Amino acid sequence: MKQLIAAAAVCACLLVAQDAGRPKNTYHSSGGASAVPRVVSPEVRPDRTIVFRLRAPEAGRVNLSFGGSKTMTKDDAGVWSATVGPVEPEIYEYNFVVDGVRILDPGNPNLKNGRAPDASTVEVPGNPPRFDELQAVPHGALQIRTYLSTPLKRARKLYVYTPPQYDSEPRRRFPVLYLRHGSGDNEGNWSDTGRAGVILDNLIAQHKAVPMLIVMPNGDTDGTWAGGSSAEGIELLTQELLTDIIPMIDRTYRVAPGRERRAITGLSMGGGQAFTMGLRHLELFAWVGEFSSGLVSDTQFHLDQYLPGFLDHPDDINRRLKLLFLSCGTEDPRYYGQLDLADNLKQHQIRYAWYPSPGVHEWKVWRHALAEFAQRVFQETH
Repeated sequence: MKQLIAAAAVCACLLVAQDAGRPKNTYHSSGGASAVPRVVSPEVRPDRTIVFRLRAPEAGRVNLSFGGSKTMTKDDAGVWSATVGPVEPEIYEYNFVVDGVRILDPGNPNLKNGRAPDASTVEVPGNPPRFDELQAVPHGALQIRTYLSTPLKRARKLYVYTPPQYDSEPRRRFPVLYLRHGSGDNEGNWSDTGRAGVILDNLIAQHKAVPMLIVMPNGDTDGTWAGGSSAEGIELLTQELLTDIIPMIDRTYRVAPGRERRAITGLSMGGGQAFTMGLRHLELFAWVGEFSSGLVSDTQFHLDQYLPGFLDHPDDINRRLKLLFLSCGTEDPRYYGQLDLADNLKQHQIRYAWYPSPGVHEWKVWRHALAEFAQRVFQETH
């Protein structure tokens, strides 16, 4: 009993000591009169103008990079602003340049993300909603799959879009589109920034596209240019696709059999991958595309180097290929290289589809390209 009384006395002394030495509570919750107002940026107005704002009271000069450079003005509170537009309903990329340093918009959570986010994005909605906006239609599902890459000897992830019919028609089998991302991006970008699933939901609801699965893998081996664009990098990614990804998709999902039910395309770096992978393996793919590929646009690109013998048998190529699709932004530096490729194919009597789209090397171009490609693949009458 004496021990218990002694212990209680010690605890009481400790509590008194803690109370005596505790500083006074001076905390105030945010939202009071002294709180700094939140800066709204970007603000998309009903007239399709956009106001951009940045709080930077110590900055000497701030520019908005939005399809060119625009000087921003500072108010008495240290908030810089600039207004653009009206602009067409679309997705746009932008940055701020603060005293010569390019930064993202801290008030905007929407980014052109990937390995290293390099731009903020803003979307101007359409009325009615654009082809790449959520509409009142049945929606598919998005899954993330982890697998062991045999050539890279490590775990990797990919995204799989399944159309609404995948759940509503449990006995149906579906064609598969393998969709590859660009340099600096990852397996999540076509779903997030590219809106691949949203685009397909809308097209399927309008009976403009066949219900299909979309498989979006990681198209980079080591985070460098060579990891996704060199001949060695593309060869490793091809092995991964053939050895690991396609077999996993075929055994995991209700996939329609045969090369006529398998397509491949991609943007920029992924476009070069898709072009070479698909045309080297016509036993697997009957529908091949590329969007804004730098590889095929390069002045040093030669089809015979990447696809030996491809130009020698145009009748066989035309018989086996249901679609060879080329697309690029008309203001993209790669545009004229794409035209050179098209001329070369034409001279060798190889059929192709050419889909130019207004814009530079940007997501609005690739969303439009995907929507066009998706309407052409797996169509029996194509």
